[in-house]
Order: sequence, then C-alpha cells, then structure tokens
Amino acid sequence: MTGHGDRMRGAALVALAALLWSSSGLFIKVLPLGALQIAFARSLVAALTIALVVKLRGGRPFPRPDALAFACAAAYAGVLIFFVAATKLTTAANAIFLQFSAPIYLVFLEPRLAGRPVARRDLLAVTLCLGAMGLFFVGRLGAGTLAGNLLGVVSGLCLALFSMTLKLQRERRPGVDPIGAIILGNLLVAAVCTPALPSLRVTLPQAGILLYLGVFQIGVAYLLFNAGMKHLSATAAVVTGTLEAVLNPVWVFLGIGERPSAWALLGGLLILGTIIWYSLPPHPSGRRSTRL
Repeated sequence: MTGHGDRMRGAALVALAALLWSSSGLFIKVLPLGALQIAFARSLVAALTIALVVKLRGGRPFPRPDALAFACAAAYAGVLIFFVAATKLTTAANAIFLQFSAPIYLVFLEPRLAGRPVARRDLLAVTLCLGAMGLFFVGRLGAGTLAGNLLGVVSGLCLALFSMTLKLQRERRPGVDPIGAIILGNLLVAAVCTPALPSLRVTLPQAGILLYLGVFQIGVAYLLFNAGMKHLSATAAVVTGTLEAVLNPVWVFLGIGERPSAWALLGGLLILGTIIWYSLPPHPSGRRSTRL
C-alpha cells in the first residue's frame, strides 16, 4: 500500500517534471526548425542523457523489451512527435490543453484494466471535458490550426496510453525499471524523424536550446516522472502533470506574446476545472457506478 507521504512525494516529483515540460512550448515556437528536426534532436539527446544517468546508478539502460515495453515506447514516441507538430501548427495553449485531455481516456482505460466498473462521475467528467475540447474548434480556424488541434487530441490519447502502459510495467515486471521503455521511445522518435536530418542546420544558440530540451525538458523531466509513478496511479500522475498545461501558455505569452483565443482559454479552464474536481475524493453518496 502506498501511504500518504509516498503519494505526496510522487506528486512532487511529477510536478517538478511538469515544470520542466512546460518550457517546451516557448522553445519550440522560437526555434526556426521543422517539427521533425526538433523532435529528432531533443529525443536523441534525451535518450543519451537518461541512459547515462541509469548507467551511473548501476542500472541497465537497455533491458530486453517485451510487448508491453514496445507499446509504452510507441505511445511515448507519439506524445513527443504529435505534440511538437501540434505546437508548430496551432497555438501553444491549444496544443497543451488538448494534450491534457489524457485523463478522459484514462477514465475508461484504468477501470477496465483494474476490473472495476466506470462510475457516473467518470462519465460526467468525460462529458464535460469533451464539451470543453469542442471550444478549441470554435472561431477562426485555418487549415493549419485545425490540423494542429487534431494532432493535439492525438497527442492526448498517446499520453494516456503511455501513462497506462508505464504503470502496467511497474505492476507486471516489478524487478525491471520501466525507464528502459522511455529510452527506447526516444530512440524510436529519432529513428522516425531521421529523414529530416539532412536539412538540419543550427546556430550555436539554437544548438544550446536543443541541448536544453533534450537534457532537461525531456531527459531529467522523464526521470522525475518515472520516479513519481512509483507512488501514483496513471490517472493521478496525469492529473498532477496538468501543471504543465497551466504554465506552458504563460511562458509562451511572456516570451513571444502569443495569445490564445477566448474560446480556447474557456475550454482550457473548463478542462482544468473538471480534472481538479475529478481528482477530489467523491462524496460518499455519489459512489454509484454503471457498467459499460
């Protein structure tokens, strides 16, 4: 059983990871590079960073992966690639809020995998979040913005699958650190984005930004996230990680003055409010559930 102190420690580690993650929107916007070029560089650096830390700790950076580890790595790769592409095509606020639609999917994934019914409050949370997500598509939408929003939704689905498979690895293979799947996922991103490598040309300041994104924004952040997941459920980890969704648009606004639309702000606030409400303990009289 995980105690209250362990849960608080896990939440603090995930919150620190979210703080590092939140800087991505600004730097992705600032870099005059393509989405695949950014994804390639930061993931390759992140893979090397995490592998080095694991090796220095006496662990195995590259344990033999099974089907679950491959699924986790593929979902992780989807999170990074689709989020970078979404951030390039739509506003940073839209990309990050839509990515954090992940708890909507986890509402259904975790109960089914844990063998319990879906509660009515789960369904209410999903309905509210889906309605809020619709607000991102209201107003002026060019082809690029629409594509970016859709990629943000796909990124959220990948985040849910990644969090769930990472948690399942801990439960089903207690003697194996699932950080190996994250390293594999970063290498998978680099492999998928290799076609963008020949045209990659960077200045020294741009190289510094890419190193920061790989070492800290991805590498150190996912080491913290992996450590926090020892003490949290997949849903609780993603809910705590919504701190990134709050800070990401703030850094972008302060850095380059990008303003999300009023509809997007309203949708983001509704999603965050719903997730915060959902994370609170349910009222004793509201514990009815319905089987799906």
